[in-house]
Amino acid sequence: MDLQEKVIPEDGCNPILAEDLRGLCDAGIPFDMMRGGHIVITGATGLLGSMLVRALAAVNRIKQLHMTIIPMVRSLEKANGMFGELLTREDIRVLCGDVTEEIRPEGQVDFIIHCASPTSSKYFVTQPVETIKTAVLGTENMLSMAREKKVKSMVYISSMEAFGITDPSLTRIREEDLGYIDVTNVRSSYSEGKRICELLCASYAHEYGVPVKAARLAQTFGAGVPKSENRVFAQFIKSAMAGEDIVLHTKGESYGNYCYTADAIAGILTILLKGEHSNVYTVVNPGTTMQIRQMAQLVADNFSGGRSKVVFDIPLDAQTYGYAPDVTMHLCADKLMALGWEPKYDLTDMYRRMKESWEAEK
Repeated sequence: MDLQEKVIPEDGCNPILAEDLRGLCDAGIPFDMMRGGHIVITGATGLLGSMLVRALAAVNRIKQLHMTIIPMVRSLEKANGMFGELLTREDIRVLCGDVTEEIRPEGQVDFIIHCASPTSSKYFVTQPVETIKTAVLGTENMLSMAREKKVKSMVYISSMEAFGITDPSLTRIREEDLGYIDVTNVRSSYSEGKRICELLCASYAHEYGVPVKAARLAQTFGAGVPKSENRVFAQFIKSAMAGEDIVLHTKGESYGNYCYTADAIAGILTILLKGEHSNVYTVVNPGTTMQIRQMAQLVADNFSGGRSKVVFDIPLDAQTYGYAPDVTMHLCADKLMALGWEPKYDLTDMYRRMKESWEAEK
């Protein structure tokens, strides 16, 4: 039977997302390296974590890899609501716990993908201490697990915010081109937290030989994003779909860098199985880089039927919304692409597929 015919939509997995999962099977990822393995995914009810659970569940079934997938969650109720019957499969074993506390699954662990992290800008500002603690304590616990279990590979999910404010004279930003982070600004709890965790990973690799890599992700969206998502990219498309104006609370001059959900998952799995230990890889579609105001206009032009326009409502205190400082960086993906990874979807496609996945869920 053809691979495409063998893919069935999992519970809560619409046809757009099912198509993405099917595509991962043909993305040049050496999945045979995971055959019979046990993989822990933290933050499994977050966007990336849930996508990884669904993706690996699909690949496991299609390629008959006999893996055991171990999603780590804080709330079983939330996990059941998100995944439904998928969690009843024999190849999925849910681990309930908080990454900031020491917890160990029974038996072997061969791979770890550490996704658990706060993602709300408002949270970074209102609870910076908790943001830092989750980053450092959670990553320390996962690295300790990786060392104890003698894993084959681990990926820490970092963020493009670890770059900070980079040199504006650079036309392309590579992994080593780190910029300035203001450590007196509590919003930096997230970006500085990501940066120190990358160093913690490199230190575990150097001192204890832990085979860990970091994936520095651009902002990621597309099919798989829940309609309840309220980050800026989702607010734009929701306004356009409703025929309402797209409201910016900044001048929109900061440049954004983006990646489609399934492309990001393929990138993370490529890093897990092909990346070099103690290395950092940027996961981004370089063709998506544009100013926030340009992206807002792209959405208004392509998804509102001419009913929406871009308007500005800038508060006196930008900290109100917890937005990151303006940046001009154009991220480079050469290092990851050298491993054989290539992004498939541009920004318009990312929005189109996210919109279609929401409509399919109705």
